Amino acid sequence: MSTFFDEMKASFQDVPIDNDNKIATSEFLDASESLVKLFDLLGNSAFTLVQSDLSGNINKLRKRLLAAPTESATLQDLVINERASGHKSASEGLLWLTRGLQFTAQALRETVDNPDLELTKTFTDAYGKTLVKYHNFVIKSAFKLAMKACPYRKDFFAKLGADQEKVNAQLKAWLESLENVVAVLLEFLPLGCKGL
Repeated sequence: MSTFFDEMKASFQDVPIDNDNKIATSEFLDASESLVKLFDLLGNSAFTLVQSDLSGNINKLRKRLLAAPTESATLQDLVINERASGHKSASEGLLWLTRGLQFTAQALRETVDNPDLELTKTFTDAYGKTLVKYHNFVIKSAFKLAMKACPYRKDFFAKLGADQEKVNAQLKAWLESLENVVAVLLEFLPLGCKGL
């Protein structure tokens, strides 16, 4: 039986990271687009805000990749070369996309590590640990509404796939890869995006 992870166009497990911790841009964007579809499983229009934000930032990065492919092969090169050219749209996009990915990774980590907690709790806790400090009152209110709209844990996991043993194994492997990518980006971005 196939699961959500089987049907993903691309996974963070497939994103190449070289010996210098440089992340391949194209594969990263494909994996990020697949992650956006995860919010469809939460089944509430309140998450449209999250999806829209993630997709908008992915589009900024893809636009830069298409405009300057040789200078944008890795995310780090994309940021450095874009900043050197006097622009920062894609760099800002990567910063915000990374924050969104960090929130998603944290929410799912809280969910995996606390099997007795519902998603409303794990996602709210993750929001408080990641994005809340970057948002104004209006955005905070919208996110709090979205967190309250999380489905029951059992319903969300059922949407991930019927074979729960397979789902849990795939989720853990995918999540570890996502967390690794986020950790590399969080280390780079304060240096690469100074002044944003």
